[in-house]
Amino acid sequence: MTSRVGTSRMQGTYSSPTSGFYSIKVAGHLDSSWAEWLGGLTLVHQEDGTTLLSGLVGDQAALHSLLIKVRDLGVELISVNRVEAGPCSPGGDQVQTG
Repeated sequence: MTSRVGTSRMQGTYSSPTSGFYSIKVAGHLDSSWAEWLGGLTLVHQEDGTTLLSGLVGDQAALHSLLIKVRDLGVELISVNRVEAGPCSPGGDQVQTG
């Protein structure tokens, strides 16, 4: 049996270890109109002047596509984190839920 990088075989189906909930932090406050273009992510304005983008990302290709869109916006990428639960935004104002 051959294995594919980035996938695991479990009971006859493939699952991507990179699918999951991601939190992406960018500099500045993005307008809520970008939420749909960014795959329906939730945008939360943080008190420190950043925006937290969060939501479910299907796989590695979808994550890379999302990061390309962030790059195309011309905003500074601060961090990308895979998280276990929903977004935590102490002190933030939720702008859009996707």
